Amino acid sequence: MSAPADPTVGSLSEGEILRRILEAFGESTALVGPGDDAAVIAMPDGRVVATTDTLVHGPDFRLAWSGAFDLGWKSAAVNLADVAAMGARPIALLVALAMPDDTRLSFVTGLAEGLRAACDALAPGCRVEGGDLTVSDTLTIAITALGSLDGRAPVLRSGARPGDVVAIAGDLGCAARGLEILFGRFRDAANDPIPVAPGTLDPADSAFVRAQLRPHPPIALGPRAADAGATALMDVSDGLALDAQRMAGASGVTIELDSAALGSDPAAALSGGEDHALLATFPATMALPEGFRPIGRVAVSSGAPLLVDGVEPTGRGGWDPYRDWDAHGG
Repeated sequence: MSAPADPTVGSLSEGEILRRILEAFGESTALVGPGDDAAVIAMPDGRVVATTDTLVHGPDFRLAWSGAFDLGWKSAAVNLADVAAMGARPIALLVALAMPDDTRLSFVTGLAEGLRAACDALAPGCRVEGGDLTVSDTLTIAITALGSLDGRAPVLRSGARPGDVVAIAGDLGCAARGLEILFGRFRDAANDPIPVAPGTLDPADSAFVRAQLRPHPPIALGPRAADAGATALMDVSDGLALDAQRMAGASGVTIELDSAALGSDPAAALSGGEDHALLATFPATMALPEGFRPIGRVAVSSGAPLLVDGVEPTGRGGWDPYRDWDAHGG
């Protein structure tokens, strides 16, 4: 009897699954790539920027809405953004997958293809160089991203100074709008997610959903901001209002934002997360690097970490996985 065209991972050995995954990643760029006990990766100036992020089925994604390629792309993108937010260049990802036995091999290879495509598009030269496979009742994707500062000083969220210009690069509120569309229109009577049928979204809503499932953070602008003299830098993953407060708290300042600079829907720009825009501050005397736009200023601390049009916003104004995911039916 011939083997099934699309076997489950539970019917294969770890070596067979790894072989298929590695075929999707292409040739390694590491000194020692996948296949040994650990990878060996060259760091141009001897320093390593390291970050990790975990996506878990339920609170972080729903398989009814996210295909394998989308999950691979998003898993890479959220980690690449954190490396860029230090002013660094992403050079390698380490990927750990915990999967149910009945996961199809085509899903695993599709996820690998999404990881590679995101690296190619967002951080050329970055590759998956290792990881781990294990079994779990809940599909979980854990990624560690490594980056090189290439001789730069890291740009921290604690460096904002009174008088600096506050600037943003990337989208604000689009991914959150996509999530609202998915939860509002693609659940059944039992409140369970259902797939998005082709042709059910107009072009605008389709773009919002794509922003949620396959974000495009401006990775190359992290090092560019560092080279231009950014005093503080961070990834906006949990909403501009919440992340700006984090930057202000770390820097001991007040950040003042202008709602008119936040686009046609300032409320969505302030509260929506997962676009992975880059929030930065720059000295007022310098021109902003291409790709950044001004949205406010840094002031001496007034006791409030954030003011919008001179008023302290109410509520947390962002995403907290320990408080918010049940509100979406988790």
